[in-house]
Amino acid sequence: MKNSMKIKYKEIKNLLVKNNLNIKADISNEEEFFSIKSIINSTNNDLSFFSNIRYLNDLKKIKAKACLIEEKFINHLPHNCYPIVVENPYLALAFISNLFKNEIVKSNGIISNNTSIDSNSKIEKNVQINPFTIILHNTEIKEDTYIGSNSCIGPNVIINKNVVIHDNVSIANAIIMENCIIKSGARIGGTGFGFEMKTKQKINHSGNVVVGRNSSIGSNTTIDRAVFDSTSIGEFSNIDNLVQIAHNVDIGNFAVIAAQVGIAGSTKIGDYVKIGGQAGISGHLVIGDNVAIAGKSGVTKNIADNSIIAGFPAKDIKLWKKEIIRNSLRK
Repeated sequence: MKNSMKIKYKEIKNLLVKNNLNIKADISNEEEFFSIKSIINSTNNDLSFFSNIRYLNDLKKIKAKACLIEEKFINHLPHNCYPIVVENPYLALAFISNLFKNEIVKSNGIISNNTSIDSNSKIEKNVQINPFTIILHNTEIKEDTYIGSNSCIGPNVIINKNVVIHDNVSIANAIIMENCIIKSGARIGGTGFGFEMKTKQKINHSGNVVVGRNSSIGSNTTIDRAVFDSTSIGEFSNIDNLVQIAHNVDIGNFAVIAAQVGIAGSTKIGDYVKIGGQAGISGHLVIGDNVAIAGKSGVTKNIADNSIIAGFPAKDIKLWKKEIIRNSLRK
């Protein structure tokens, strides 16, 4: 079904300029777009984007009204499609996609009668709490926060401004900074996997979890509280679904971690790290800044800044590829 909203080109232009993206296009400010769609599925009322050379042949057949594109590719567009020239089309898409949101989760300030709120908690103005959610003691929820149904928040939790917490979330012993999104089924601040190996005597965990501002935690992801201090996720980090982050892990800013990654305890991960799906990282390691870890890799030793690694045990990806080719030739 068609998206009922219409976004004018001037709104798109103003948003990109606001975010310091240079834009060039010969389009009327009043021109309207109904939605954003892929090159293949777009129609003459849509906006599309081109950011991957493998779709160059499809670009020649595009039906969209306009396309976000680098200048060097505009000659491949048919005459029916306006080029909107930007240096980074995918980044421009990321910003513009928010203009076309059908569902914006935002607090309406209503707290359901079917909630349980401990008297030793503090709820600030314009907080929405949906039915069957429990707020436990020593919990502070700051303004403009949205909390879905069937969630349990607390004890010992601070939720900062403009946080969105979806349904069936459990948060204890944690600080969630402003503008974070916690997706359904996430478990944050539970006791970590810690015990003395011979006797299996459990180790009491008294630390917490800190999630930095503007970060997103995926569905059914678990982040364990630290033994003494904090398990921490940096600012502007995106953690996918079904990720396990153990106690005392420290993840830097702008991390991207795909689904089914497991990170063992007390490992320190730098800024701008990318970790592919199903990768496993051993405990007590140091992973540097700007590291990329390929999916299904097994990381068993420290990794220097700016490395790209793959395989098990994980190694420089160029060396890993050579080994794959050598082994395939032997067969």
